[in-house]
Amino acid sequence: MKKLLTKIKQSSLIKSGYKITFILLGMLPKKKNVIVFESFLGKQYSCNPRAIYEYIQRNKKEMDCYWSYDPRYEEQFKEYNLKQIKRFSIQWLFVLSRAQYWVSNSRLPLWIPKPKNTVYLQTWHGTPLKKLGVDMEEVHMPGTTTENYKRNFTMESCRWDYLISPNEYSTEIFQRAFRFHKNMIESGYPRNDFLYNHTQEDVTGIRTKLRIPADKKVILYAPTWRDNEYHSVGKYKFSLHLDLKKLKEELGNEYVILLRLHYLIAENIDLTPFENFAMDVSNHSDIRELYVISDLLITDYSSVYFDYANLNRPILFFVYDIEHYRDRLRGFYVNFEEEAPGPLVKETSELIEEIKKISQSDSFSLPVDFTDKFTYLEDGQASKRVVETVFK
Repeated sequence: MKKLLTKIKQSSLIKSGYKITFILLGMLPKKKNVIVFESFLGKQYSCNPRAIYEYIQRNKKEMDCYWSYDPRYEEQFKEYNLKQIKRFSIQWLFVLSRAQYWVSNSRLPLWIPKPKNTVYLQTWHGTPLKKLGVDMEEVHMPGTTTENYKRNFTMESCRWDYLISPNEYSTEIFQRAFRFHKNMIESGYPRNDFLYNHTQEDVTGIRTKLRIPADKKVILYAPTWRDNEYHSVGKYKFSLHLDLKKLKEELGNEYVILLRLHYLIAENIDLTPFENFAMDVSNHSDIRELYVISDLLITDYSSVYFDYANLNRPILFFVYDIEHYRDRLRGFYVNFEEEAPGPLVKETSELIEEIKKISQSDSFSLPVDFTDKFTYLEDGQASKRVVETVFK
């Protein structure tokens, strides 16, 4: 019965009726000062939309804010006092169609038309390392072709009224890869404000919530997804190439490791054999909280390292498939091997050696040329700059 109802809801007839209703409602006068926020397709209360929302809650009380959420991820939202609307529900249709502002960090469905007088703020969700949008030579994602992907992407980006950029480097790429020529806000990323404004009390509270022993250091492992490894549209596979057994034997007395998988990855990794050492925090509401409690970051080609760099802590790159990813799957905007702000390794044993070096070192600092290029705008005030520009 549940599958039948889902099939009916997703039918072209229902979508057409929904779209027509949305268009008609969108013709009505806007409800001024109403904002609808959405993060990662309604899966999280996180990222730039969260930072902007929290700034507005503190400073612009007259705004009426709603959070769009995917009902499959409802648990993620329960601990927060938010005015929530279920994605694609009747209430969602009425609120979204008449809201004065939309704020999202990923694409909204193209079959949802943007009303004429709605202001759409696209925050995006990372500094580009891997190729994006029309810059991608070949698309390996399920359910689309290279031509369709690029066409749909630019159809979406032409609806954006504002786009946030974390630095000049990103601005240049976004304008070309997204074919975006409206209002670029080169402000730094609002989500990184927390990295400058958090307190020791915040760190202690997060560690306590995750039950991390007080005498252990924290490693955060946050890899990205692979376009050609998937179960179905929007659900990607992930193979854990880290040898957790070896990591625990060598580092278990000093460290715990947190695994944070990309929001598109559908895998559930069984960490039972590594209890008290490895923890799956993929469903933790916001990665910025994991940044501030981590002593070092391990990633691959994820843009997380640009954000983590604001903390000026060690970063290691576990890139077991770099040749394939660089040359065939995505490609990079920079010479990754030369410009990555940390060692690149392919084996767990090499990773352990690098972590031991970090542990034995008395001081650490990221390369100045890297921070000057990518984090120079970050100062804990990006949310303020964005809000003062968009929500006049």
